[in-house]
Amino acid sequence: MALPLGSVQLYTLAQQFSDDMGGSLDKLAAIGLRNVEAFDFVRRPQEIRSALDASGLASPTGHAPLLSDELWTPDGSIPTPANEVVFEAAAAIGMTTVIDPFVPVERWTTQDGVKDIAERLNAAAETAKGFGLSVGYHNHAQEFLADFEGKSAYEYMVSLLDPSVVIELDLFWALAGGQDAVELVQRLGDRLVAVHVKDGVVPPSNPFAPDAPSFDSASLDQRHPGDGDVPTEPALKAAGDSLQYAVIEYDHTPGDVFEDVAASYAFLREGGFIA
Repeated sequence: MALPLGSVQLYTLAQQFSDDMGGSLDKLAAIGLRNVEAFDFVRRPQEIRSALDASGLASPTGHAPLLSDELWTPDGSIPTPANEVVFEAAAAIGMTTVIDPFVPVERWTTQDGVKDIAERLNAAAETAKGFGLSVGYHNHAQEFLADFEGKSAYEYMVSLLDPSVVIELDLFWALAGGQDAVELVQRLGDRLVAVHVKDGVVPPSNPFAPDAPSFDSASLDQRHPGDGDVPTEPALKAAGDSLQYAVIEYDHTPGDVFEDVAASYAFLREGGFIA
């Protein structure tokens, strides 16, 4: 079985990356990483590509909204360009897969809403082929609030997707959505191409529920892999040969961001989870 590649979602170090793109990438390379997952890349693909090349890094995957007019984050929204613009930027950076990172809560609460999400992902995947790219989806916890035809809205969506659309599972958010992360990995099977390696103390109830109190990244108690509630090790062991990327991410780092990334990378390397 070929082991997945280690990577890190650059949203983890958004401020550091914004302040010093080249320096922050050099620090990731010094940790041992050879891959990153780009975020907010569409407005500056050439700048990012040059910085990656200078640091000896690649960005085979990246996050960009494909299904929404703007990308929500806990710390503010970002306007989104047309899919073709996204794919052109991704190709310039050298990506192979563009992953939508967030679809708003209200679109997951009706069956028609979920069908629309799947249809849009399928259409985006068809467009992406013209750029030599594939398309994927990354979850939070809102995808698990409703059920349709005996499945969570998330797994109902997966059942409607074209086989070319891949899945990136965020283990922390799946657990926050009330899922058994290991069993979900097993059910996703060969659809699962990437996992977000993220641990911490899971909120007592789904923070995306309509009656949940408001939250932002700073309110999350996230920790190094193995130090929180997430069954990271058994989940990674449950993944099949299709898993290509184990992507480190913190929505809120518990300490120094580069030390926290290094701790996650050591967990993956010493555990034999990445190549």
